Order: sequence, then structure tokens, then C-alpha cells
Amino acid sequence: MRSLKIITVAILSGTALSSFAQNPLITDQFTADPSARVFNGRVYVYPSHDIKATKGHGRAGWFNMADYHVFSSQNLTDWTDHGVILTQQTVPWADSTSYSMWAPDCIDRNGKYYLYFPTNAKAGVANGRGFAVGVAISDRPEGPFKAEPDPIKGIHGIDPNVIIDKDGQAYIYYAQGNLYGAKLKSNMLELDGDPVILKDFPTKGLKEGPYVFERDGTYYMTYPHVENKIERLEYATSKNPLGPFTFTGVLMDESASGCWTNHQSVIQYKGQWYLFYHNDDLSPNFDKNRSIHADSLFFNADGTIRKVIPTLRGVGLTRSNKEIQIDRYSDMSKTGVAIDFIDTAHRMQGWKTTFSQAGGWVRYNAVEFSKKPKTVTARIMGDQPGNFEVHLDQPDGLLVGTIKSFASTDWKEVKTAIAKSISGKHDLFIVSKSSGPSAVDWVKFE
Repeated sequence: MRSLKIITVAILSGTALSSFAQNPLITDQFTADPSARVFNGRVYVYPSHDIKATKGHGRAGWFNMADYHVFSSQNLTDWTDHGVILTQQTVPWADSTSYSMWAPDCIDRNGKYYLYFPTNAKAGVANGRGFAVGVAISDRPEGPFKAEPDPIKGIHGIDPNVIIDKDGQAYIYYAQGNLYGAKLKSNMLELDGDPVILKDFPTKGLKEGPYVFERDGTYYMTYPHVENKIERLEYATSKNPLGPFTFTGVLMDESASGCWTNHQSVIQYKGQWYLFYHNDDLSPNFDKNRSIHADSLFFNADGTIRKVIPTLRGVGLTRSNKEIQIDRYSDMSKTGVAIDFIDTAHRMQGWKTTFSQAGGWVRYNAVEFSKKPKTVTARIMGDQPGNFEVHLDQPDGLLVGTIKSFASTDWKEVKTAIAKSISGKHDLFIVSKSSGPSAVDWVKFE
């Protein structure tokens, strides 16, 4: 998987970058704490933006965030980066040297879009030093956003989340040791009463990142919690937006990579529910630089949530005429296949799939063949000539082409004619017929 193709598009708020990806969704920068929202029939994701500290800019070995981007998609496959929508320098009350623009959220009301964000307040701000929560407003979900001159009075904490209930009442949630909730006034800028500590949640271990959604009259509070050494995603339920909540289950287990944090949001889009979260895929040796993911979420008949198992494939259809990153596989054979970075010194170039023995295969699901292609191209590199078969739906399913390549220490694009007519949606199987190691970056049909 190489760096994502980037197309520059002029828009009123700046420059938009269009790309396509699986998990992680974004691979040209570090993103974390995704707040996903559906606005005007399109999914918008508001994450925090991890950067590496440099001398005099941020704290070495810790989380560093100086601004926010927003990303959007209509098909959950093609994502547009709308660019920077707010920075620590443009927030009047913020300490512009703190690099603490942590997990945000966004919601719409009466034609306006309200971005809620935490950061450290500078000396002299009414709330005092430490984390406060501010609001920035825009006429469009992609921004740019203009910050209010002061933070919300009465909130000291991080990770704001806002919902508007069916009766029109807005609520804000945040974390500061405990999970808190409060009503918002209709102007969306002030508390309507004092915050309350939400009950009943674990009393031991860090808990943060509240995100509430409602389904069939039940309010689901999702949150990261350190039950052991790193965070897992849990959820609790209530019939009231401010609880009390009842612990209901684990939404996602601790990361297999050991990433210390996770942070989530849940949306329903075109009839399907989705969980957005993050991991440290592109920075496995430093889990303060993270990357956002999305996977499908399902409910049981009693309203409980089935535990989400993270995938590389992610969600959305992949068009056959795009570079299909088979390293973001849905399944693979037990032996003969491995996934590695193309270049460990430049991990944002992505991954490659290395086949080490004949019979090894990779499945990549949900490829949409909208036009009947005539050729299939693969980007290949290997010490020995490679020989790969392209099948549909099964490892021994319909054979549509055989890709033969020569030995090369550089990446080469090899094209071959397709033997069968293809249309519709299919799972794609790449099957090695060679005994020696060869690596595949991507395949594409034209």
C-alpha cells in the first residue's frame, strides 16, 4: 500500500485533498479520537491531529495536537480532507503553546455547525488554567470554524460530546476523572444548570472519551476505560440522557498492538451502524501518533451490542479501477503470506503483501466491478519471478487472469489480459503459484 493518491480540489474554505483508503482511513497524517457525524447525507469525521513534538513545540514523548482537520465521505471509501478548520493560534482564550487540541465533537443546529473542543486555557481566563472546553461555529460542516471568545463556563475537562435529544434539549458530556453530563441552553454555548457526575461507572482505572447515542429509546454511553493496562471500549445504557447508566458490555477489546488509548464514536448511515476508533498502525513504536479506523457495528435482538472485532479491510465498497490494497485483507491463508511495511523508515508509504510459498492467498472483499475490465495490473517486486492467479469469490473460484512477473529489486507494474467478463460485486482472491518470495503492493482492473 503506497501513499494515498492525492487530488487537489479548490473549495471556498481552502484546499481539499481527496484520497481513498481502508483501515486506517487516513495515511498521509496521524489522526485520532474520531467524532463521526452525518450531515446532509454525508459522513464527516472530526478527529484530533497527532504531530511529533519538535524543539520548543510540544512535549517530547507525549500527545501533541495543534489544530483540527475534518474529513468527509459519501461512500466510506473515498475520503476528502477539507484541511485545517481550527488551530490553537486562532482560539482567543487558549494557551497557544500547549499543543493540547484534544478530542473534539461537532453537531448541527438551526443551520449552524458547532465544534466543541478541549484545550488548555491561558492565564487570566475566567475558568482558570487547565483544560477547558470551547465552541467554534461555522455555516458549513467542513468549516472553517470561528472560535467563541471564551470557553464554556462551568466545564473543566476533556473529550466533549454533544447530543440533541428528540425533545430538542441539548446535552454535553465530558471527562475529568469521572464522566460528567449537563444540559446546554438553546444557544449551544452555555450550560443550563450545573454538571452532574454520571453514575454508575467503574471507580478504578482511567475512563474518558464519553460518546452518547440514542437508539429505540435507549441511550448508549460509550467510553474508553483502562480495566487492565490499556484502554478498551465499554458501554453502558440508560433510559435517561443523564442516567443513571447500567454497565452493559465491552464494545471493543484492548488493542492487540498495545496502543495505550482508544477513542470512539458511533453513527448510523444508510441503514448500517458503524464504530469509528483509532489505533497506532502507522506508528507501532510510538502510540502517541495514531490513525483512525471504521468498522461495522451490529446489535442483538435485545439491544445489546455485538463486540466489534477490528479489521484491516474496514468498510465500504472498493471500485475495481482503483489501486486495491490487498494488504488490507479480509482473510488470508494460514501460511505462506505476510504483511510488512514497504519502508520502515517511511511508514506512511503503507504496506505490502509478501507471498512466500505456492498456495498462499489473500481475500479482499466487496470489490465493485462497474465496468467490464479488460486487464488487471499488479505492482510487484521479488527476488524470483512471480506467478499469481486472480480468482473471484473463492481461492479456487472463477479464474479471471494470471499475472506473471520477472525478478526485480524494484517495484514493477505488470499488466495482463482478463480471461473472463466481470461485473457486479465480488470478493477478490490473489493466489500465489510460485515457491519463492514475491511482494504485491496493489492490483487494479481497467
